[in-house]
Amino acid sequence: MRTQESTEVNRESQRIGWGLRDSVAAAVLFAASAAQVLWQNAHLTVLWDASYTLETSARIALGQMPYRDFPLAHAPLTFLIQAAIIRLTGRVFIHSVIYAAIMNGLGTLLAWRIVLGTLHERMRGSWAASIVLAAPLAVLGIYSILPFPSYDCDCVFSILLLTMLLRCLPEDFSETQSSRMRIGLRFFIAGAAIPLPLFFKQNIGVPLLAATFVLIFAMWVARRLRSGRNARDHRDLFALASGAVATLAVASLLLHFTCGIGNYVHWTIRFAAQRRLPGFADILGVYAEPSLLWWLPCVAAALLLLRCRLGRLLWARLLALGLLAAPLGWTLTGLLLSSDAEDRAGNLLALWPVLLVLSAALTLSNLWRDLGNGAGVKALIPAILLVTINGTLLSQQLWGSTYAIWPLLMILAAEMIAFVASIEPGNEAEEVPSRQPFTAPALAAAISLTLAICGGFYMASEERLSYAKLEGPVERSSEPALKGMAVAGRFLPEFEELLHFAASEIPESDGVILIPGEDPFYFATGRVPQFPVLLFDKATDPLSPAELVEEARKGNIRWLIVKRDLQINEDPTPDRAVTIDALEHAFTPYRRLNGYDIYRRR
Repeated sequence: MRTQESTEVNRESQRIGWGLRDSVAAAVLFAASAAQVLWQNAHLTVLWDASYTLETSARIALGQMPYRDFPLAHAPLTFLIQAAIIRLTGRVFIHSVIYAAIMNGLGTLLAWRIVLGTLHERMRGSWAASIVLAAPLAVLGIYSILPFPSYDCDCVFSILLLTMLLRCLPEDFSETQSSRMRIGLRFFIAGAAIPLPLFFKQNIGVPLLAATFVLIFAMWVARRLRSGRNARDHRDLFALASGAVATLAVASLLLHFTCGIGNYVHWTIRFAAQRRLPGFADILGVYAEPSLLWWLPCVAAALLLLRCRLGRLLWARLLALGLLAAPLGWTLTGLLLSSDAEDRAGNLLALWPVLLVLSAALTLSNLWRDLGNGAGVKALIPAILLVTINGTLLSQQLWGSTYAIWPLLMILAAEMIAFVASIEPGNEAEEVPSRQPFTAPALAAAISLTLAICGGFYMASEERLSYAKLEGPVERSSEPALKGMAVAGRFLPEFEELLHFAASEIPESDGVILIPGEDPFYFATGRVPQFPVLLFDKATDPLSPAELVEEARKGNIRWLIVKRDLQINEDPTPDRAVTIDALEHAFTPYRRLNGYDIYRRR
């Protein structure tokens, strides 16, 4: 009994502390990440993305119920958060910008502490290495690429929070009754956070939830198969699973008594999968990167060098470092040789497949070992993150969906660096080591330098936002609700002209349809939407042209506003020509504004 209690005390003493240097580092990382979002929003807003979140949140703030009163193909939490901000602080765009900046800073801090925990027990100089790895997240944080409220970004923040909760769990229950209850509560709370990502973004949350339950079951089976284990060893898994089930039960009850759980499943699962889920070949296509044919052999040769006797020789360790850093050097070289933003982005994003393949091999190897040794739930974290990243790629495949998940990749990179540190000669448990290990710290620096430089160019070039027109002088709105919105080109002045027209000539009781719905009309005016669809896009609009006209006739829809000059490069309206032609049978031209055609019901 005394030995077991001493072991538990030792484990508790190994927790990472917090000192002055941590406070300074946290302040710098938070400020740099938050400032980057504020800087982005000072000169750009993609109306299409911002409006979808703002318009949906505004109608929720007015009392309309998603899934019941209007279709919504996405999970609700991001919209509920923004609706709460609107209710508490009013309809002002800058409030959402501040929210994104704060979340970006907090996301970077969480990622840093997770990386530090990953390196802490397996690598000398782990604190410095964690700072080095966290630094690129100032330009590749959850909100750095898409700098306004988004469900993907909020979902990744919830995953970081879950990962931190799992990392802070002890390895096992202690022997005293009070300690068992306290630790059991910690496991229950961590488990309760497991389903949270599901209610931010389905394609991210569903794989995470499924993988976690499968891994918990696998860990339970592995412990049962080990000799000498007793029922006490399963209490942590039971508490973890119970927390997840409790959250799912509470969420199901809330959905049932508000919007109806059948409505929720229809729109967020069946409809969303029908409109956005890619084919299996497309999913595997993210790994069809030609550079893998030589990058993976380089890494494999480096690891073999470090593990064999030659790894004790300086030249062999330098060669291993060069082979490990070869993919990073290729990416940096591509940045220097190419002046095209798309090519630069392609070189950077090509790192994803190789890092995921390597991480998968390491994760499976460690998981097999840890399950056999009866390890704690922290051993499941890399596998959960790996499945989550691949689930994220379900949405738009590799190039479109990586913008919010760079912190998750950095955590997996920390796992790989910790592995390199564990096999490099010089990391043996010696009071005075015979040689100084440098491969792992140097690899951490190379990864950080590559991502900081290439990620900085990727973020600043706005290549991820190239689906919108971002050229021209930046205009800022004089409308109170749009304070803090900056849009290049004439889009904001044209939108303000529309707002003035609506204020003077469209009664607030009249229903309005805006096609394609690129502008935050209802957020800016405070009007109550009377048409179920606000954004006409294949992924969000369930109505055919005929159904759209019929819905307009059934409701109090007296005005049709068609935007001619879109900020988004391609009009996403499904069957646009057929839709407009059908609507023109019910509406007659009324006024032509700069950028908009106004129709009135016949």
